[in-house]
Amino acid sequence: MDGVAAIEIYGLTGEPGALVAAKEHHGVGDLLAGGGAGLGVPLGVWAAVRRGKWVDQVVRVIGLVGYSVPIFWLGLMGLVLFYAKLDWVGGPGRIDVVYEFTLVPVTGFLLLDTAMAGEWDAFGNALSHLILPASLLGYFSLAYISRMTRSFMLEQLSQEYVTAARIKGRSFWGAVWLHAFPNIMVPLITVIGLSYASLLEGAVLTETVFAWPGLGLYITRALFNSDMNAVLGGTVLVGAVFIGVNLFCDLLYKIFDPRLRNA
Repeated sequence: MDGVAAIEIYGLTGEPGALVAAKEHHGVGDLLAGGGAGLGVPLGVWAAVRRGKWVDQVVRVIGLVGYSVPIFWLGLMGLVLFYAKLDWVGGPGRIDVVYEFTLVPVTGFLLLDTAMAGEWDAFGNALSHLILPASLLGYFSLAYISRMTRSFMLEQLSQEYVTAARIKGRSFWGAVWLHAFPNIMVPLITVIGLSYASLLEGAVLTETVFAWPGLGLYITRALFNSDMNAVLGGTVLVGAVFIGVNLFCDLLYKIFDPRLRNA
């Protein structure tokens, strides 16, 4: 055996714990596809630029709610409102039982498998099951990133070099994006990396609430079954992801910080 399979930690499944966890990790990958970094950064910049205005107040409330309210409670309330009451989204699980045994898994991603098979009814059903848990994890990430981006930008916008750029004729948004924003890239990369780690933690609760077959649900079931070997394998995998994210962030520092390029 090689890779994660080389770790001689066997769970109740009869396979190495880390290997089984890696197989189940595709569920977390699905949920993380709609992460909040793409929206959180521009929202944080916009809030900092419009400090004290209604936009700033809205973004601050979004950040406060998303960062302070437990994600499992938001998940339960989302199921009650959007699934049980309004019937706008699918319920727990990745797909309805009527479609579950008619699909031949190819990639492990239901959206891709259903699209490749031309099963568009099953595709829509899988998408409806994905919307709510993915939106919750994306919102959790968006809240943290927008809050920190706003804080970083407020500090930079108060610096003298931004005023000097405006005096030299640079437009307001040019000073924001071409002068202030590049100077927050290093701490912002750290925040985005930490938000990914937080999403892994949140995925444990989210996958449990939504019965999503991913790494979080796998570790939770292993804990309930007192399968410590499987828990240890999952923990090793999560630790490896943390280390990989930190190393990747360190590499990005050299790209965005000129002071580190020749260090």
